Amino acid sequence: MIDWIPTLAATGKPLYLAIAEAIAADIRKGLLAQGDRLPPQRRLAAGLGIDFTTVSRGYAEAQAQGLVESHVGRGTFVAKTSVTDLSADPLRDLQEDLSMNMPPEPSEPALIDRMRGGLDYVSANLIALLRYQSATGSEKDKAAALSWLSLRGMTPQLDRIAVTPGAHPTMMAILSLLAEPGDRVLCEAITYPGLRNIAARMRLGLQGVEMDAEGIRPDALEAAIETHKPRALYLNPTLHNPTTLTMPTARRLEIAKILNHHGLPLIEDDAYGFIPAKAPAPLAVSAPDLTWHIGGLAKCIGAGLRLAFTVAPSGKAAYALAQALRAISVMPSPMSMALATRWIEDGTADQIRHFIRQETALRQRIAAGALEGFDFAAAENAFNIWLRLPRGTSRGDLIARMAGRHIGITPSDAFTLQGLPEEHVRVCLGGAISREALQSGLLFLSHAMAPDSYMG
Repeated sequence: MIDWIPTLAATGKPLYLAIAEAIAADIRKGLLAQGDRLPPQRRLAAGLGIDFTTVSRGYAEAQAQGLVESHVGRGTFVAKTSVTDLSADPLRDLQEDLSMNMPPEPSEPALIDRMRGGLDYVSANLIALLRYQSATGSEKDKAAALSWLSLRGMTPQLDRIAVTPGAHPTMMAILSLLAEPGDRVLCEAITYPGLRNIAARMRLGLQGVEMDAEGIRPDALEAAIETHKPRALYLNPTLHNPTTLTMPTARRLEIAKILNHHGLPLIEDDAYGFIPAKAPAPLAVSAPDLTWHIGGLAKCIGAGLRLAFTVAPSGKAAYALAQALRAISVMPSPMSMALATRWIEDGTADQIRHFIRQETALRQRIAAGALEGFDFAAAENAFNIWLRLPRGTSRGDLIARMAGRHIGITPSDAFTLQGLPEEHVRVCLGGAISREALQSGLLFLSHAMAPDSYMG
């Protein structure tokens, strides 16, 4: 370990960004060498006369930029695989959106090297990838999509597969085919905020279906179909956002039977389905002629790709989807498609998926330890927990107290369709934050919920 105390530039930026920039600057000057162990966060905080959590955020930001590697129990080290050009502004000062439920980011040098190898492969065809191309991917891209979808037990014909520019525009395009303004769409009573935003813009009415510990209740679905005459049902049945529940196989078969009986289309958002080792088969397997299955890559590979592998109920439906997507977004990014296809073909995508699987399980254990004694729903590979606040603690006050902490906390208001939101918050465990910083942030959260933390 070196006795490193940086000089923080007075740029007006937050102090945690100044710490990351100081690390980059001292690597560039040769004051920090690859493999050097940085001071423990508490020691550096004391040396700089600043808050410990600011240093934690600074180290986490440096790790996100590829400058350092953090290892629980060992410390933080200057990365062996660092940013290629430290004279450039790392990551163009991009700021992550903590309101999003993000996967943990790869930090293993070998895996990052493999990922960069995919970029080298794609760059060999850079000029061709700058052209306008298919609205739903080439045959090569669709073949890669089929290979990826087979991990979920799906083997559709290629004419039913569309490579689409992420789940959001795909959902909007599908709903434009199924519903008109004023129509009703069913979904879980606690649902994904993105769907709420899309429905509001399209002037569609969302109706929540009551849930239990296994997802939407079959009797409640039957009643909602009879009462509201919906045009579609939206479900996020695996590692449901935000409750983390996974609908078991028996319940999926019950729901599929009801859908088949009524001929009701299903939009199945399988964003997290590729992460668990043994997730139940998608509902699309039991109701293939009614289901629009969206296998987004944001959670299982990376949100920056902005891609999803979508399976339409038929080849004719896939053609209609292509026309709708052309009007909304013209085409998915050819460079993103080429990179995703390469990563699938050479096994890099599967390695990323396995990393996320292992890392989410570890972070769930960190959360369980830091928040022991509190009431929250969790699952081994979920990216978040669904935290019930203790009596006397309000979600508004808690979020105010957690301001500035590098943990995304979203109140239940964003997810609740009907009635008064309960005192729950979604606490995200992923993103660029290191394990050490996550544990520190969760311990602070635990303190913030203590009975006497709002007094004085």
